Amino acid sequence: MCGIVGLFLKDPGLEPDLGRLTARMLGTMCDRGPDSAGFAIYTCGRDGVVKLTLRAPAGVAAADLAGRLSRSIPGSSVTVHDSHAVLSVPEVEEAAVGEWLAREAPDIHVIGRGSRMELYKEVGRPDTVAARFGLPAMAGTHAIGHTRMATESAVTVDGAHPFSTGPDMCLVHNGSLSNHNGVRRQLEHEGATFETENDSEVAAGYLTWRMGQGLSLGEALEASLQDLDGFYTFVVGTESGFGVLRDPIACKPAVMAETDDYVAFGSEYRALAGLPGIGSARLWEPEPATVYFWER
Repeated sequence: MCGIVGLFLKDPGLEPDLGRLTARMLGTMCDRGPDSAGFAIYTCGRDGVVKLTLRAPAGVAAADLAGRLSRSIPGSSVTVHDSHAVLSVPEVEEAAVGEWLAREAPDIHVIGRGSRMELYKEVGRPDTVAARFGLPAMAGTHAIGHTRMATESAVTVDGAHPFSTGPDMCLVHNGSLSNHNGVRRQLEHEGATFETENDSEVAAGYLTWRMGQGLSLGEALEASLQDLDGFYTFVVGTESGFGVLRDPIACKPAVMAETDDYVAFGSEYRALAGLPGIGSARLWEPEPATVYFWER
């Protein structure tokens, strides 16, 4: 079944509240996906610095590992959130981080990278996952989140959303792609690599590939209508953008709200009900095969 939420702020005055609002939205979707949950949040960034979100497997102390890594990489700093650590490093040192991880900690996964994006996901109820990572205290410009009911695969962190396959780009997905294996083979031929068997990672990889060809997020979503088959709702984040797309049949539930202060997405209206000014928001159900895209 799964649930999706997204919040894109137009008003900078709401940025300190982004995490609190997103956590509340995510928590209302617990019964749509109690198995695992995750979110990506776009926080502040610095020129010439890349953020790498590292996920430690069970039994590995993320704080100890991150401390060793930050001491080994010149100019780096680290922030630990439960089983994840966000390592900020000069762009010129990113390759050195990969080499260090391959040598010293091959079990550590880099699940997201970019100038502003931080990505967190774990097994457990969405409200518990949000609390573990301290989402309510986080600030930023936009965020997307996902609650997963594992109907077709095991309950693992690898299967949890969001999926990120390019700098500052991530995707959450409700539905199923019927041709993801063929698209995977095509993208691998183009040089893409994948960490999981999840069809949602293929969708993210497809959009990253298209954007690497010079398309905007909105244009990449338009192209996906021709190349990706199945029933799905995508909510996608980039460094400065926020996009929504439903398949041509649009059988998965979705509702959107827009005010002068924000744009919000939820699999159900109740995810939006606690947002400020929701009573006067423009509410609508996204049309099938129609790209919605906002950018700051």
